[in-house]
Amino acid sequence: MGEIHYATQYDLYLFGEGHHQMAWEFLGAHFGQYEGREAVHFGVWAPAARSVSVVGDFNGWKVDRDPMSEKGFSGVWETISYDCRPGDNYKFSIETQDGTRIEKADPYAFWTEAPPKTASKVLETLEFAWTDSEYLGARPSWIGDGPVSIYEVHLGSFMLGAYDKTYEQAADFLVRHVLELGFTHVELMPINEHPYGGSWGYQGTSYFAPSARWGTPLEFAYLVDTMHRAGVGVILDWVPGHFATDAHGLFRFDGTALYEHLDEIQGIHPDWGSAVFNFDRTEVRSFLLSSANFWIQKYHIDALRVDAVASMIYLDYSRTKWVPNIHGGRENLGAISLLQEVNEMVPNVSRGAATFAEESTAFPNVTKDIKLGGLGFGFKWNMGWMHDTLSYLSLDPIYRRYHHDLITFGLLYAFSENFVLPLSHDEVVHQKGSLYGKMFGDHWQRFAHLRALYAWMWAYPGKKLLFMGSEAGQEWEWNDESLPDIGSSELGIKLKLLVSDLNAIYRSSPQLFKGDHSPSGFSWVVVDDKDSNVFAFSRAIDEEEAEILCVANFSMADRENYLVPVRSEGWWLEILNSDSEYYGGSGKGNLGQVQTNKGEGDRAYLSLYLPSLTVILLSGNVKKSS
Repeated sequence: MGEIHYATQYDLYLFGEGHHQMAWEFLGAHFGQYEGREAVHFGVWAPAARSVSVVGDFNGWKVDRDPMSEKGFSGVWETISYDCRPGDNYKFSIETQDGTRIEKADPYAFWTEAPPKTASKVLETLEFAWTDSEYLGARPSWIGDGPVSIYEVHLGSFMLGAYDKTYEQAADFLVRHVLELGFTHVELMPINEHPYGGSWGYQGTSYFAPSARWGTPLEFAYLVDTMHRAGVGVILDWVPGHFATDAHGLFRFDGTALYEHLDEIQGIHPDWGSAVFNFDRTEVRSFLLSSANFWIQKYHIDALRVDAVASMIYLDYSRTKWVPNIHGGRENLGAISLLQEVNEMVPNVSRGAATFAEESTAFPNVTKDIKLGGLGFGFKWNMGWMHDTLSYLSLDPIYRRYHHDLITFGLLYAFSENFVLPLSHDEVVHQKGSLYGKMFGDHWQRFAHLRALYAWMWAYPGKKLLFMGSEAGQEWEWNDESLPDIGSSELGIKLKLLVSDLNAIYRSSPQLFKGDHSPSGFSWVVVDDKDSNVFAFSRAIDEEEAEILCVANFSMADRENYLVPVRSEGWWLEILNSDSEYYGGSGKGNLGQVQTNKGEGDRAYLSLYLPSLTVILLSGNVKKSS
């Protein structure tokens, strides 16, 4: 138990300037020693309030028992309670300028009541007995040079089959599942407290508290620690663009538009009805900077995936009426500078920590250096690749020749950013159907398409992301009230084996990840055979190293003796065939290896058997196996 400290003048200065990265240290509720006695220090920012009191279990929820005092003209109110203890529920009772009393949950609370209850709770300590020092010490300063393969999870849905549905039980089951599949990271959809489960956490009311639906803050720390001890990184969805308008939350916090814009054109998101943060307000910037820092520093999170970046950086995003910036443009300058500051801060908080942008437009330089005018993200989701590839595979193969560019176009921009290839929850909700449902054909053919899709994706330049249930070809659209299918059918179980093998090949093959962000690591081999629906490309680190060849036949017809030119003579090992019987396919292929022949100009080529709806991976410069 540490000593309680009031906010210093320097704290208030940094907070007011918009650059405080640890505002949770003097705002919120802190249990400790004060003048030799156990006490709780409360702090809250409410600059328009006429008066503020803290009310809770410890004072019978009476307004007059624990009044707070404002620190000068900072808008920060503080008090000490000697009666409050860890586990007590509390809120701030705020008297607005018109004399109305409103009760608000603590914006900086570390712990909350489980919804539908709305009070904040006093946490005894944030200190957890971490055992992940070896993992953190081995984490590279830049994860982009290594394999990154992400399993996206909605924790509540994933745990529906669990007995007690806690962070601790989720940790034990989730880590086994992820290790079986071979993913390097788990990405958790937002776990910060949120009143409506159907928002999946994307409309939050608390930016410092893991949801009490599944346990305590220290139990959430156990989940992260368990993942790290198993060598699995944890990425957290973070939503700094908008928040829930529930009465107990941030909206109209002190009776005024405090965290959001007063003007509804700027302050309410037209798509979601949620409130939009005022990114130009300095204290709001300190709030969001501190939140990002908090999850990295206190919970050892490896990376933040920033949601809906496009809605933040464009003032006219999904709007017919909008307010231009001071230069008359559509860019939200406050949001852009905030994101740059977050991206600059995160890797300095913890070596190797990173940020991912879910950004769906052609906004330039999302992952470029801030000094060069970029936003400074580590990675950006490649939404164009996802849309084009799924569109192509949904077509009847007869017509794919007319849409050949859906596969080839992505390589024109594949190295313009540090991309992640996302097959996320967004593609299997809101009447979009499942990935299985998007594929063309009958039941077997849809699974064949999925096998080919995943093999193509794992070989393609960019980091990988797959939403839970997709590894087993879940046939129905996901919803948060149903358990994902992680292997109920024979074809689904075999599809999981493919995903596991793809991750194993990917993680052990530098050719497939070291060149992700440079065109020198990729070359088309077959790019124009639209009539056959065949594509082939090579991944290599340099000309001296062995290359990996990816060949895809996206037609319904087998291709026999298909000639593919290669750089290396000799034997090539078929390291993966998505049509293998082991994965639920027909078992056709190249008997595991194939030798080059000489063609025109003495160039080496492979004569391959390409089963329909199949992707094969071959490794060059290998000796013939007996």
